[in-house]
Amino acid sequence: MLRALHIRDFVIVEQADIAFDTGFTVFSGETGAGKSILIDALALALGGRGEASLIRQDAPRADISAVFDAPEAAAGWLAEQALEGPELILRRVIDAQGRSKAWINGVPATLGQLRDLGALLVDIHGQHAHQSLLQAASQRELLDTHGGHADQARVLLQAWTDWRQAQAALDAARSDAAGQTVLLERLAADVAWLDDLAPEPGEWPDLCARQSRLAHAQALLAGAGQAVEALDGESGSAAQALHAAIQSLQSLARHDPALEEHLQSLESARILCAETVSGLNAYADRLEPDPAALEQADARMGRMFEAARRFHVEPETLAEHHEALRTQLRQAEAGQDLEALERACRRAESDYMAQARALGAARRATAVQLAGQVTAAMQTLSMDGGVFDITLADCKPAAHGLETVEFLVAGHAGVPPRPLSRVASGGELARISLALSVIASQAARVPTLIFDEVDAGIGGAVAEVVGRLLRELGARHQVLCVTHLPQVAACAARHFQVSKTTRAGHTLSAIQPLDAQSRTEEIARMLGGLKMTDATRTHAREMLASGQTG
Repeated sequence: MLRALHIRDFVIVEQADIAFDTGFTVFSGETGAGKSILIDALALALGGRGEASLIRQDAPRADISAVFDAPEAAAGWLAEQALEGPELILRRVIDAQGRSKAWINGVPATLGQLRDLGALLVDIHGQHAHQSLLQAASQRELLDTHGGHADQARVLLQAWTDWRQAQAALDAARSDAAGQTVLLERLAADVAWLDDLAPEPGEWPDLCARQSRLAHAQALLAGAGQAVEALDGESGSAAQALHAAIQSLQSLARHDPALEEHLQSLESARILCAETVSGLNAYADRLEPDPAALEQADARMGRMFEAARRFHVEPETLAEHHEALRTQLRQAEAGQDLEALERACRRAESDYMAQARALGAARRATAVQLAGQVTAAMQTLSMDGGVFDITLADCKPAAHGLETVEFLVAGHAGVPPRPLSRVASGGELARISLALSVIASQAARVPTLIFDEVDAGIGGAVAEVVGRLLRELGARHQVLCVTHLPQVAACAARHFQVSKTTRAGHTLSAIQPLDAQSRTEEIARMLGGLKMTDATRTHAREMLASGQTG
């Protein structure tokens, strides 16, 4: 449930801190006061699209925070993201350059994470939702959402994609058989050439080092011998000089212990000198000129240079290129296996058809149930005798399934249902949309439902019914509604007024909760406009009393 919304410098809202409670809450105010801005701010905190134009004029950034109680439905998602409840704080900041930052409980988050979590917390029905009902895709999506088929629809879409890809691979193999043969022959020849060479990962640096050592073996032997002579020769060697220095200090260290440190350093140098001489002698024993080995190394380097030129790569990457060609050859061989491609295509088609038939059956069952519920709701919305129906017509296989979904309506008794897009008036469409929203929301697990002027085009007695519907829905969910209808506002448990003021030439929006007296004044304003009379106030009190008890 939404507990609080904190808004800073968003559109025309300088600062707003709104606390929410359970049940049915309404927001009202004059046109242009910023009622829907509240919904837009919440949508931004839930991962909606943000841009610099949303920042209040002359402000450096917009800052939105929404505080929720974590619902049970979000427990799994929170565990996957290593986040904890029971309170969730979603924050979104947009700066003047349009850059956006987001946090969940103080931890940096992506917009995708905000949207995923937001889908478990809030369901927003926009003020133009009824217009989308005229689109076939929206009708199908609404049916799937109400019936809980959304996951099935996503699986079906993936099955369709897999089938299309398998069919494309088969078609390509059939249409370009000659080209595939040429490609296969070229790849086979290249792989065979490199198989014969058999380059190993990391071979080139080792080969270069070995060839250089063999090519300069004589010079290396001579240099090692000269170093041994300088370190441990019979005359004037480093070992003799170190020995003499050690003897000199040993006799003097008896008189001054401070010389012990230097004596130890000389002893370490003598030991290191001896170890170096030993190592150089062992190196010289191992290193012998080997013309045959040098010839082999030169030949190997020559072949690798030739391969590098042939395949336009560096010698050190020949092993990786060899493996890449092997992979391409395997893929080309698989692409020429028409029987295997045909089997894969048949499997993909079979999987798609099974998924599509299962989804179609689920849709038909849901269509009957939803049509009956909407028809019953229409009787209470001044559409007595009206009928709502959902037809599912077979169609060619498509990404959405094997059937089209179409909403039909008969506005009154005695006429057959016809497509919603052709027969519904604006008022009828708004009422049907609201009925669908309420019915779909009754089955929703989302704790907070928001209706942004979905009652547009409705008035009179129908508005009272709409208000009671939303009040009843508020017994099961937290319901927030932006409305211009006093009949709807009178049914709410809590009422906020949105107003606008001008300060220093700037228009600002303010939101405040209404007590009993100020709520009567607001209902009276909604009834009678700017001119207040005793009659409108009396009517407002009567409407509030009826809305809370009727």
